[in-house]
Amino acid sequence: MDVLVGYATAHGSTRTIAERTAAVLGRAGLTAEARPLAEVGDAGAYRAFVLGSAVHGQEWLPPARQFVRDNLDVLGARPVWIFSVGMPAALRGPWRRMAPRELPVIEEGLTPGLRFRGHRLFSGVVRRDQLPRAGRVFFRLVGGRFGDFRDWAAVDGWAAGIAGELRAEL
Repeated sequence: MDVLVGYATAHGSTRTIAERTAAVLGRAGLTAEARPLAEVGDAGAYRAFVLGSAVHGQEWLPPARQFVRDNLDVLGARPVWIFSVGMPAALRGPWRRMAPRELPVIEEGLTPGLRFRGHRLFSGVVRRDQLPRAGRVFFRLVGGRFGDFRDWAAVDGWAAGIAGELRAEL
């Protein structure tokens, strides 16, 4: 089965998560490729989709939202999973406990009518140079930590679950 693991990234974390997801799907015997969504020419060439985006302001990046809008008819007829990459693991205390509430907000910002089988929020890399000075100060005041918060075991487990579902449909 040809699977597109499409992504929109701001600083690279979403790309690396997409590449890892495609690799897990490949090891499970599926044909999968990770590609920037802005570079996908023919969505109809794929039989399944895993779509992801970095999250800024509780929204997917414009190239990801545009891909969904432009290809809603194709996506509606095929299996779709989505993932978002933010910074929940970089936060502490009450801010971290609020992170799961972000998923429905992100989903509300997606094109109406998009059906998907699952949505995961992963943490990415948060570096000082990714935030403006005022953003760095606020981030630190709320207990934020800089670093690499990608949870590869969680990504691998999620991707393996997708692979299992797709292989059962062959």
